[in-house]
Amino acid sequence: MERPDLSPPELSTTMSAHQPTGRNVWSTALGHAAVKLHLVIFGTFAVVMVCIGLSAVKLVLIPILIALLLTAAISPLVHFLQRRRIPKSAATFISLLTCLTVLLGTGAAVAYSIYTQWNELRANSEAGLARLAETIAQSPLPFSEQQLRQARDNAFRSITDGMSVSDAFAALNTVATFLTALLLMIVVLFFFLKDGQSMWAFLIRPLKGDRSARAARAGREAVETMGAYVRGISIIAFIDAAGIGLAMVLLGVPLALPLTAIIFLGGFIPVIGATVTGLLAVLVAFVTNGAGTALALAVAVVLVQQLEGNLLQPVIMGKSVKLHPLVVLLALAVGAILAGIIGAILAVPVAAVIWTVVKSWNTERDPTWQKS
Repeated sequence: MERPDLSPPELSTTMSAHQPTGRNVWSTALGHAAVKLHLVIFGTFAVVMVCIGLSAVKLVLIPILIALLLTAAISPLVHFLQRRRIPKSAATFISLLTCLTVLLGTGAAVAYSIYTQWNELRANSEAGLARLAETIAQSPLPFSEQQLRQARDNAFRSITDGMSVSDAFAALNTVATFLTALLLMIVVLFFFLKDGQSMWAFLIRPLKGDRSARAARAGREAVETMGAYVRGISIIAFIDAAGIGLAMVLLGVPLALPLTAIIFLGGFIPVIGATVTGLLAVLVAFVTNGAGTALALAVAVVLVQQLEGNLLQPVIMGKSVKLHPLVVLLALAVGAILAGIIGAILAVPVAAVIWTVVKSWNTERDPTWQKS
C-alpha cells in the first residue's frame, strides 16, 4: 500500500528543488576551482618533498651534477681528439686531465693571490672600517662611534680567536667531505666522458617508437644546452672580472688581483653573482681609497653589468638559457637554500635543462613551444 505524502506543499517544493539532477559536481565552475586548488596543493607538497629528498643526498647529487655540466662542456674536445684517431680511452683521459688542470690551477691561483695579500687586506679593512664607523657616527643614524667600534672589535675577535677542538674536528670533517665529493666527481666525469652516450642509450632502451626518438632528441638537446651554458657563463665571468679588474687597476685600488679572482668566481652565479662581488670591490675601494674612488668603481661595475646583460649575454649565451628572470631568481633561491653557493651555481643550468627537455619532448605535440 502506497504511503501518503503528509509533508506540507512548501517543504515538498523545497526538497524537490535540491534533488540531484544527475549533473557531475566536478564539472561546475566550483568543481574546476576545487580541482585546481588540489593540484596546486599536491604540486607544492611534491616540490617540497623533492627538495627535502635532494638536500638529503646532496653529497652525491652535487658531484654528479657538476660532472654532467663539465661533461657537456668538454665532450667536444673528446670528439675532436677521436677524429684525430686517438683511442677513446686516451682521448677521455687527456680531456679529463686538461679540465682538472684548468680547474685546479684556477683555484690555486685564486687561493694564492688571497693568501699573499691577506695581511694587507686585513690592515686596510681595519683602517677602512674605522673610517666607515666615523662616517656613520657623524650621520643622522642612531649609532654612536663607541657602539660601532665595539661591534667591529667583536667581529675581528670572533674571526681571530683560536679554534677549539670541536672546531678543528668540524674543519677536518669539511675537508674530508670536500675531498670525497671531489673524488666522486672525477670518477663520474671520466665515465660520463667515456660512456655517456651508451649510458643514455641504455636508459631509454625500454622506450619504443616515438617515445624513444623523443627521449634521444631530448638527451641531445639537454647536453647541447649544458655545454653552451658552461662555455658561455665562463666567457661572461671572465669578461666581468677583466672589466672590473681593469677599472680597479686604473683607479689604484689595492688587492685588485684577488678581488678580480673573486669577481670571476661570482660571475658563475647568474644575475646577482658579479654584482654582489663587484659591490665587495666597491666596499674595499671605499675603506682604502675613499668615497671618490668607490663611486668611480661603482660606475664601472654598473657599466660592465649593463654591457654584459644587454649585449654580451644574448650574443654569447644565445638560447641556451631561455628562462624568465623571475624563474632564474627562484631557481637561485631554491639552489642556495638546498646547497648554498654551489646550489646557486647549479640551479640555473639545471632549470634550463629541465625546460629544454620539456620543450623537446612536446615539440611534435605543440609546435608553438618552439617559439618560446
